[in-house]
Amino acid sequence: MSQDKSGYPVMGETNPLQNNVYGPPPQPGFGMPPPNYNQAPGPYPPAAGFGQPGFPQGAPGFAPGPYPQMPYPQGPYPQGPYQQGPAQPGFPADANAMGSPGYGDGPPSYYDNDEFTNSGFEDKTVRQAFIRKVFMVLTVQLLVTFSFVAVFTFVDDAKYFVRRNPWTYYVSYAVFFVALILLSCCGDFRRKHPWNLVALSILTLSLSYMLGMIASFYDTETVIIAVGITAVVCFTVVLFSLQSKYDFTSCRGVLFVCLIVLMVFAILCIFIRHKILHIVYASLGALLFTCFLAVDTQLLLGNKKQALSPEEYIFAALSLYTDIVNIFLYILSIVGHSRE
Repeated sequence: MSQDKSGYPVMGETNPLQNNVYGPPPQPGFGMPPPNYNQAPGPYPPAAGFGQPGFPQGAPGFAPGPYPQMPYPQGPYPQGPYQQGPAQPGFPADANAMGSPGYGDGPPSYYDNDEFTNSGFEDKTVRQAFIRKVFMVLTVQLLVTFSFVAVFTFVDDAKYFVRRNPWTYYVSYAVFFVALILLSCCGDFRRKHPWNLVALSILTLSLSYMLGMIASFYDTETVIIAVGITAVVCFTVVLFSLQSKYDFTSCRGVLFVCLIVLMVFAILCIFIRHKILHIVYASLGALLFTCFLAVDTQLLLGNKKQALSPEEYIFAALSLYTDIVNIFLYILSIVGHSRE
């Protein structure tokens, strides 16, 4: 390249540095330099050479001329707001409506999901209310029953009345049997308020009269001893069922088989009158219904494999009540025969 006297290059001649960057020098008659991309408006970096990647910028014998600038405006593009399109099915139109991290203030509340709620019996509040209701009904039944026992034990006129009128025992037994069938076999009836309470009250009164009549044939001391032993046994069994990890509810089938065997044993005792045989029978009966009490207590609590529905509070109270009454009758028989 030629220079003038001051050392600067002569105007009109090409710069070899520009030739290295932008390709071969222009043809004669096209002496204008290539466009300066640094002067383009906007914050964009200088553009690179034109052409498809992987292909040379010029072909042999052809010199690339100055490319025309596109008529598109240069500069920063306007930023939104953009028009929102229709929401996709199953997704909210507003992203902030999604209660997940990154779309809103926080995760969705656990209690907002109403589809996956626990059943009523698995809720501790419902379970505790069910247990309180059952033990309240059972307490009233036991108070009525042992009030009858106390009357027929300590009042002599009541003793003489039931001994002179034995037909009242059979009438009360028939009433008890009908009420027991209704409450045990008719599920819709025992869930229908207030008829279930009426039937349970009739059953309690009839069984209380039968129990008082049976107690009237024993002396007062024997009845008191039997009541005390029954209270201790039942309280111990209930506490043991509450604390035990063993599942007694899985033994219901075995207990029903033992109950059938005990009934056959009872028929045998009717024809064979022997003191030792009756004591053995009463001992086996007390033991069997003690196991039934443990099973029914765990069915009430619901902390084992099998459990009662919270709607079955009448059936639960009836089961516990009949267990306690049978335990008392067998213990009364044991004490009475041993004191003869």
